[in-house]
Amino acid sequence: MKSPDKIKEVALSTLKTEADSILYLRELLDMDFVKSVELIYHSKGRVIITGIGKSAIIAQKIVATLNSTGTPSSFMHAADAIHGDLGTISNEDVIICISKSGNTPEIKVLVPLLKQGGNKLIALVGNTDSFLAQQADYVLNCYVEKEACPNNLAPTSSTTAQLALGDALAVCLLDCRDFSSSDFAKFHPGGALGKKLYLKVSDISSQNAKPQIDSTASIKSVIVEISSNRLGACAVIEKGELVGIITDGDVRRMLEKTDSFQQLRASDIMNTNPKKIDENELAITALQLLQNNNISQLLVTAGKKYSGIIHLHDLLKEGII
Repeated sequence: MKSPDKIKEVALSTLKTEADSILYLRELLDMDFVKSVELIYHSKGRVIITGIGKSAIIAQKIVATLNSTGTPSSFMHAADAIHGDLGTISNEDVIICISKSGNTPEIKVLVPLLKQGGNKLIALVGNTDSFLAQQADYVLNCYVEKEACPNNLAPTSSTTAQLALGDALAVCLLDCRDFSSSDFAKFHPGGALGKKLYLKVSDISSQNAKPQIDSTASIKSVIVEISSNRLGACAVIEKGELVGIITDGDVRRMLEKTDSFQQLRASDIMNTNPKKIDENELAITALQLLQNNNISQLLVTAGKKYSGIIHLHDLLKEGII
């Protein structure tokens, strides 16, 4: 087993080698990259991305990124392509083929088949003199000087460079499409990121009880209302208007100050300046209010009317935190 210092040294060397490889891509970026972005942007079809080995894994990630940012894409494994999957390619699709060497036997078999349908072919390749690069319409050069692997064998720097160039492609297309946060939310409705962008306070508070008590109610009634609805608070209403909030903390503080609360009423212990949020606000805004004020619940309003309570636990359950 290597010493801790040696392990750290290897890790730092790996990160530096890969970081240097990504930075070098800036020197290789040319008009073929720009033309590839324009080609995909104006295409009426999908982006079909293919590769083999580690490049195939990178291809799948780039496909996922493109799909989530508004560019319809599909992955096609190079080995499967020559056994029937070529049928998934339509006339208007743009094809990206990823390969470090651009000269593997599978690539040499695949490329002529990809070109027979007349589709535009983009090569994301580390060797611009390769068979793949020579056959492609556009070449995205992702050359790396060396792998981070000490034997210069295991794909490390090369796959990192491929991934980074794919991200650059996706982000450029995102920018061309003026892809907004609301657009992003449409493609991520079930994820935490999407929920932060579209989930409203009312979507959550409407699922909760609506605890409330009259300002003249007894303390016992207040405690029963808070306990029965399990939200840690209740709104205080006077003549139909929202006038305050009582939390379980307010009840505890009252008990610390007095031995008898028989004569006390809700109005005597309520907070007359409660933190509120409109039901049409985003749930992430509610979270920010809760965190900034170090509290657990907010009163929810519809205009000036009380409409419910949203609790920190609700946001936790939705995965927003």
